[in-house]
Amino acid sequence: MLDGVSLDQLRTFVVAAEAGSFSAAARKLSRAQSMVSELVSNLEGQLGVALFDRSGRYPKLTAEGGILLADARNILAGVEDLKTRASGMSSGLEPELSVVVDVFFPIEAITETAREFEKKFPTVPLRLYVEALGSAYQPVMDGRATVGVVGSLPLLPPGLMIERLLGVAFVMVAARDHPLASVPEPIPKRELGRHTQLVLTDRSELSAGREFGVMSGSTWRLADLSAKHAFLLNGLGWGGMPAHTVAGDMAEGRLVELTIEDGPPGGFILQMSAIYPIARAPGPAGRWFIEHLRTYHAGYPATSRKPVP
Repeated sequence: MLDGVSLDQLRTFVVAAEAGSFSAAARKLSRAQSMVSELVSNLEGQLGVALFDRSGRYPKLTAEGGILLADARNILAGVEDLKTRASGMSSGLEPELSVVVDVFFPIEAITETAREFEKKFPTVPLRLYVEALGSAYQPVMDGRATVGVVGSLPLLPPGLMIERLLGVAFVMVAARDHPLASVPEPIPKRELGRHTQLVLTDRSELSAGREFGVMSGSTWRLADLSAKHAFLLNGLGWGGMPAHTVAGDMAEGRLVELTIEDGPPGGFILQMSAIYPIARAPGPAGRWFIEHLRTYHAGYPATSRKPVP
């Protein structure tokens, strides 16, 4: 019996409840009052529940009717969401956007972009991964992510399009009581080599056998940036960190920046880019996500697009 419940019945029920009478509902729906009354009565018969108390001058919702009114509204709202999402899909809008973000990318840029994304694309769920180094490329390569926000690798996987976003300042730091904190600057590389370096390790196979920025023969390898941060604060080695991540620690003296012999003028800059498969370019939602990340950091180097060889 319940299989025969129609959206027309539910819509009429909701309008009647909101309008306060069947006659007012009939005017809103541009229907005869008898039709409104019949639709509601048929719905009550199918549900086996009295939705309105008709003993007074105007029908009033019963206790059961008040509960089912909320369900009816949810069903109608769900149908509208379905229609909106289907309409978006027919015009090329993604049913879901999956993005993988390198842990070095400023998280405030991601959260602000996600906030605006929700307003712009309310029917598109956002799936977000946070990875490091080559592991940020892997979800794009295996199809789990539509877009990647990644750092640079010496050898980039084939078949990807890359768009420059911004450069992230990268600083070498140690705790204020670490031995390197008292070495006159610039610190010779041989001196760095005498102390344990904390290195963020790549959990993917994309950089197997390769070392990035390793200057010491003694290393402790960590797969999590927050763990590396905690080890640095506790004096368990020295290492590189995104400047925005440790700015507060340096300002308050918990960490000190290490100026390294022959270091690049202005410090180290890690280029961050958006990537996606050439054969599966992002749709409107993914395209908007990339562009918003770029405009959020206006003033960084201009975007360039080129296929990764």
